[in-house]
Amino acid sequence: MNKWMTAACMGLLFSAQHAMAADSTGCEGGGFTVLGKASGQSASLAPGSVASVFRVQGRYVQFDVDAATFGVLNYTLTGAPNALDITGGRATPVFESKMPDHRGVVLDGAVSLQLSTAGDVVLTRSGPGVTMKIQAKDCANGGLFQMEVARADDTKTVFTHKLAQSAFYFDNRAFRDREGDSVAYKDTTLKVAPRINFGNDYSARFVGRDSPQFADRIAEPRCSNDILTRTGTLSRVQHCGGVSQWAVASGGRMGQVMGEDATEVAPPATVCEHKCQAQNQTRGAATVLGFPFPVADADRLKPRLPQ
Repeated sequence: MNKWMTAACMGLLFSAQHAMAADSTGCEGGGFTVLGKASGQSASLAPGSVASVFRVQGRYVQFDVDAATFGVLNYTLTGAPNALDITGGRATPVFESKMPDHRGVVLDGAVSLQLSTAGDVVLTRSGPGVTMKIQAKDCANGGLFQMEVARADDTKTVFTHKLAQSAFYFDNRAFRDREGDSVAYKDTTLKVAPRINFGNDYSARFVGRDSPQFADRIAEPRCSNDILTRTGTLSRVQHCGGVSQWAVASGGRMGQVMGEDATEVAPPATVCEHKCQAQNQTRGAATVLGFPFPVADADRLKPRLPQ
């Protein structure tokens, strides 16, 4: 059952002049405290010793974990000072929840916990026929988070992502207006495809994206948006403004990428099966298209929730 086809998330990437310093600068002083353990510690905690909801607390990132599902609640960037901060120095809620639907299965095994001195955390828990893994990095931006599922029956798991009330999904105009163009990537080129990001109205550098691997977004017909293309035609985007759903294969994952990494033109994250990390650095090799701020109303996906 533990066939983790983990994909490394897109890691800390900024403009070319910042790329080499992204690791040390974006994560400077980072490190998590979880269930009484701190950086450099590992543990296997008995089921009865774990609260129903517990906090993962870092310098730059904090979130809560629902122990029975390994769903994530209240994912927040703390706004701690950092040269690569994207919050404007204020606590910034990102996701209200990221919840997997295990179809009645409760995770009831021991909680495995690994905290590295580099500011990473890996949490794993199993239940009858299901294993969940959470990996996170305590950094100001970049590839910060991924959630993985493995099922003994090899069926897909639906993940529901709900943004915080201050955040919203949008069709990125910087990508839409370049759709079909070829841009540089390492020693080759890639074609620009439409991009759905999320942002807010008060932090000009705050931008993120959902990053799937072996996962497909479930289109929502009740949230149909007609987006103007560069040719003057309309493209139908069936995506809500405050929630998205994903069908994740057994062994697949959903990642979260923040900052300029979220607006780069790059190939999908590489497939990783051993000693995987929540990052995969391209070190300035990708073209960063950015995003408009503020986001035009016509490009904000609506309604916020299915009607």
